[in-house]
Amino acid sequence: MRALLQFTLDLFDPPAPAPTRTPKQQQPTHPQPPGADDARQYPPATPLADVLSRVSFIHPRASREVVLGNARVAYEFTRGKRRTIGFVVGAEGLSVRAPRWVALRDVDAAVVEKSGWILRKLSETQQRQDRLEATRIDWKDGVSFPFLGQQVTVRLDPHHAFDGVGAVLDAVAGDGPPTLRLALANNATSVQIRDAAQAWLMRQAKRIFIERLDHFAPRLGVRWQKLSLSNATTRWGSASADGGIRLHWRLVHFRMSVIDYVVAHELSHLRVMDHSPRFWETVESVVPDYELLRRQLKDEAVPRW
Repeated sequence: MRALLQFTLDLFDPPAPAPTRTPKQQQPTHPQPPGADDARQYPPATPLADVLSRVSFIHPRASREVVLGNARVAYEFTRGKRRTIGFVVGAEGLSVRAPRWVALRDVDAAVVEKSGWILRKLSETQQRQDRLEATRIDWKDGVSFPFLGQQVTVRLDPHHAFDGVGAVLDAVAGDGPPTLRLALANNATSVQIRDAAQAWLMRQAKRIFIERLDHFAPRLGVRWQKLSLSNATTRWGSASADGGIRLHWRLVHFRMSVIDYVVAHELSHLRVMDHSPRFWETVESVVPDYELLRRQLKDEAVPRW
């Protein structure tokens, strides 16, 4: 900012008055450009185009700020009981956590040193958020959303109760998408349509997850005890040592092969409660292409509700 301010001042400062010459003074061999003396006193100004094109990544709880290349990065900074400086890039931006004894200048230096990784991750996260926003569902009659990797079209059908379950999925002849008929009035609100579709999806999720858990558990030599549907914001599933399995109900947006990877992943934790090479070997024993499916789970955008 100081460089930009100096650049602006240089544009509007009047030229310096010519010095009074005495008979003994000699004219310089070459004329000097305006502001030549100022250039010796101040560092070069930042090009205006660079300033205007600068991107910003601002964490909502930012307490420190740094310029990395052509990006302004305002990050959340906290201290804690740890041995090294840690970096986390999430949907909100960059978070930096440092030991209590590390000086702030050393934190800033570490951020600059890690700038390549930080900017790449911030850019990837921003692109992912943009993709998610583009998939936001406008809940109304005729809207579509993915179910098991295939688009399903919502239709309001106020004349049927569908045996008390409130919705039914009808296959469509030809190449058209299946239709999810909801027992709602034609003037139903977007919230009512969303809630009815979610209730149907959660019923399908529980049915599908139980089926896949029962399929993979014997092959892995484990026994699961309880299934809970999750709505967590940071993970697709979890497993506890007592045989409890939690799976995010919105996994049903993905293809069955991706669901199988997550189910096998969590069941494998009943044998190996970490992510050691032995754990991944266990997953691979039942899902050989787990690495590809893992990337798909990470890269594919889930509709934003």
